[in-house]
Amino acid sequence: MPHSETEDDPVTEHDLLERIEIKPAVMVGKPVIRGTRLTVEYILGLLAHGTAMDEILGEYPGLTVEDIQACLLFATKSLGSTSFMPLHTETA
Repeated sequence: MPHSETEDDPVTEHDLLERIEIKPAVMVGKPVIRGTRLTVEYILGLLAHGTAMDEILGEYPGLTVEDIQACLLFATKSLGSTSFMPLHTETA
């Protein structure tokens, strides 16, 4: 896949999570990809609506595969520590 920074060395979870930052002055404190104004939420929304990773990388040339993986990992870790209620629940 193009735009990968590491071909041979596996990237650790810590390395990926270091790519995400939260600063009150940037995007109202939403988690963003370090050095950008691209929020984790925005990248996840693109993926959720069927935008291919290669399309995202083509639209944002400074972005890497690892940046997108960092967004996915950040969301996974965030959801893992919260209670999630489905939007629709079945009743008996």
